[in-house]
Amino acid sequence: MPMKLSIWKYLSSIMIFAALASSRADEVALPPLPSSARLVFHENWSAGRVDSSQWYMLRKKWGQGNHGVTPDNVAIKRDTVNDTEQNVLVCQADGDQYRGAITGAKGEKTRVGGVIATKQFFASGRYEVVMKVGRPDGEGAPAQPNGAVPAIWLYAYRWAETSAEKPTAFNADAPLFNPNLKVSGSPATEYWSEIDFPELGKNGDFTHGGYNVFCQNRYEWKTFAMPPVADGKYHTYDMEWRTGLKPLTNVTDAQVIEYNGFWWVQDKAIPINSYLGNPLKRLGANHYAACTGLTVQNLVDGKKVGGNTRNVPCMAAQLTMGVWLPGWGGLAPWQTAQVFFGPVKIWEYDDLGDVRGILTEDVPPNFSEREP
Repeated sequence: MPMKLSIWKYLSSIMIFAALASSRADEVALPPLPSSARLVFHENWSAGRVDSSQWYMLRKKWGQGNHGVTPDNVAIKRDTVNDTEQNVLVCQADGDQYRGAITGAKGEKTRVGGVIATKQFFASGRYEVVMKVGRPDGEGAPAQPNGAVPAIWLYAYRWAETSAEKPTAFNADAPLFNPNLKVSGSPATEYWSEIDFPELGKNGDFTHGGYNVFCQNRYEWKTFAMPPVADGKYHTYDMEWRTGLKPLTNVTDAQVIEYNGFWWVQDKAIPINSYLGNPLKRLGANHYAACTGLTVQNLVDGKKVGGNTRNVPCMAAQLTMGVWLPGWGGLAPWQTAQVFFGPVKIWEYDDLGDVRGILTEDVPPNFSEREP
């Protein structure tokens, strides 16, 4: 069924788009939650275990210079968070000197981390994660565990193939395939929604964080200076993600096709830069707007560190967090280090540009539990 929007909601979306696009750079405090905010997720690890109905633990290798992440490096322990003893999630990193029993890809023991992700997919809203990195006394690992990359991010992905007979043309039988987003050497389109907030520890640097966004094959990589967060204390990381509708002109009903409640471009005459491969919403006969990521704002302990305004995704994704050891993290001359996570909260805003139900798959494992 075509999606119908009231004129008020449509105008409100345009107003949000304009307001966020021109947001002031000197806004440094955590803003109040909008009236539309709904608390949809709250995890404080009180069950004493990772709830498999809410989370899954990755068994995955990606990137170079590491041996992946494994569920064996994820546990629940007790710790003191802001003067209160409580359960916390602990994700362990096994460094270059690790010789214990835990193994990663190809049965290797070194450079193996631990990462978990929500089973649920979330869209526009506020994401709040409490995380501790480092040890003030340096026991067992440096106070700043060089070589490890503690990270919090949203991620979702989908591979959409077309027929081999139509590798460079739109195909109504494969509505998600877009030849403007064709993967080199394959008759497929990659849909990719990711927001990093942040990645710490590139080349052993914990004074800066990587705040990157990915929207299909477009991205914006940014690095922002951080307060001293690798200090063995808990800090609160907030991310504000907003989406909206971008009005499109001269798009007709004959140029799109409906799939899963959204409308997908089927004509190369529509400039890819006007919609970045995102789906459209139908506002009326021959009247469309593109679902669009607007802005991401990032804050640490209530103070803004930076944000993204280009190539922001709009498709719902899974909250992912933990620690891994990519080659670009640098040498990890220690046995183990731990990253601790306290309470996690997510408020959704239900912005009109949100795209749900298109990216739906968990990150699959790519090595077995016990490789030789």
